[in-house]
Amino acid sequence: MTVDTTRIAAGDLAALLGSRLCHDLVSPLGAIGNGVELLEMSPDFPGLSESPELRLIAEAVGAARARIQAYRMAFGMAQGDQRIGRAELQRLLDGMSAQGRMQITLDATGDFARPEIRMLILAVMCIESAMPWGGKLIVLRDAPLWRLVAECDRAKVDAGLWAWLDGDQSRTLAPSEVHFALLAEASRAEDRPLRHEFDDTGGEVAF
Repeated sequence: MTVDTTRIAAGDLAALLGSRLCHDLVSPLGAIGNGVELLEMSPDFPGLSESPELRLIAEAVGAARARIQAYRMAFGMAQGDQRIGRAELQRLLDGMSAQGRMQITLDATGDFARPEIRMLILAVMCIESAMPWGGKLIVLRDAPLWRLVAECDRAKVDAGLWAWLDGDQSRTLAPSEVHFALLAEASRAEDRPLRHEFDDTGGEVAF
C-alpha cells in the first residue's frame, strides 16, 4: 500500500482556501479605497470629500477591509512560529468593533502566537453571534490564559450553537455560524481547552 504523503488535511485545505479568498479580495478593496482618496483630493470635484455619498462609500470600504483582515486571521493558515504584536491585534479588534455595536477593550501586553490569536478572533465572533444588539467586551490576557468577558442589555443565546464548543455537533450550523465549529477544532488542535458560559446579560469565554 502506497501512502500519499502529499495529501493535505481537510482543515489545512480549508485554511488555505480562506487565505486565498481573503488575499484576492483585499487587492480590489484597496484599489477602491485608493480611488476614493484620489477623488477626495482632486481639485476637479470641490466639496466632494464632504458629500454623504462619498463618506458612505469610504466607510463601507473601510469596514469591508477590516472584516476581511479579521477573516484572514480567523479562517486562514496559522503557523505556530508566527507572532502577532499587540498593535496589530488592537487594529483587528478595532476593525471588528467599528463595524457593529460591540465595544471591545484590549487588556494585554507583549506579542502572541498566531494560532492563539486565531482562537481569540473566532471567540470574538462567537460572542458577536450572541450579542446582535451590541454590548461591551473586555479581552484580557494573563499568560497563558485568555479571557473574553462580555456584558450586554440583551443577548441571544442558542444553546445548540455553544454546545459545539463542548463537542456536541447535533445542532446543524448555518454558514454564518461556522466560527463555532472552527473554534472547537482550533481548541482541539492547539490543546487549549475552552471554558464558556453565557446568559441573557452576557458571559465569558476563556482558553
